[in-house]
Amino acid sequence: MRLWVVLFFVAALPSAWATVPAALEAALKTFRAEPPRGWSFTQTTVAEGKSTVERCDATRPEFERWTLVKKDGRDPTPAEITHYQEIRSRRSRGGTAPNLIEQLALHDLETVDETAERITYRCRIKRAESGDKTADHLRATIRLHAATQTIESVELRNTEAFRPTLAVYIDEMKTQLTYSLPSAEAPSLPQLVATRVRGTAFWFKSLDAEMTVTFSDYAPVRRR
Repeated sequence: MRLWVVLFFVAALPSAWATVPAALEAALKTFRAEPPRGWSFTQTTVAEGKSTVERCDATRPEFERWTLVKKDGRDPTPAEITHYQEIRSRRSRGGTAPNLIEQLALHDLETVDETAERITYRCRIKRAESGDKTADHLRATIRLHAATQTIESVELRNTEAFRPTLAVYIDEMKTQLTYSLPSAEAPSLPQLVATRVRGTAFWFKSLDAEMTVTFSDYAPVRRR
């Protein structure tokens, strides 16, 4: 009898999706932080005064898809191409990136703005399994396009200055991910990732940094 009572109350507990509005739940289930398979695209990264332009060709085999197109605005040298291919090969063997959606504490979801077209939600970030408490100082802001049930942007930003370690002080930490709306020709596709950090290490060394990753020239793989 006790077992049945326990099972009843466990079954009655709200799931992680129980407090998530239906439109947002549908959007989250189909959301991809990275470009989808079957699409070629150009990726331009700008950081610390340097730039890299890469092309991902989805028609090629898995380990041959990426090509270095430009390096700091010029054609890359043979040595740079070789170095790039070695780095790309190691990245491919390194596994996949963390799932952004799995890091959102959706049970803590709140609505911060709502119009006929868009709804903006905010929630906490789950702590990393490693015990890193950085997530305690971050919040995620999710902008939903209601008509298409599409996530247009996700922003991760700190709510206060904090110290991830004794010698490191972070004043600002922000990542902004932006996506296109779906159309008859294409699904929702990543457009821009922008990161910004302001802080110091050992009380004098600057950690200030900015980076943008732009996605362009999307082309679907045409099936025969």
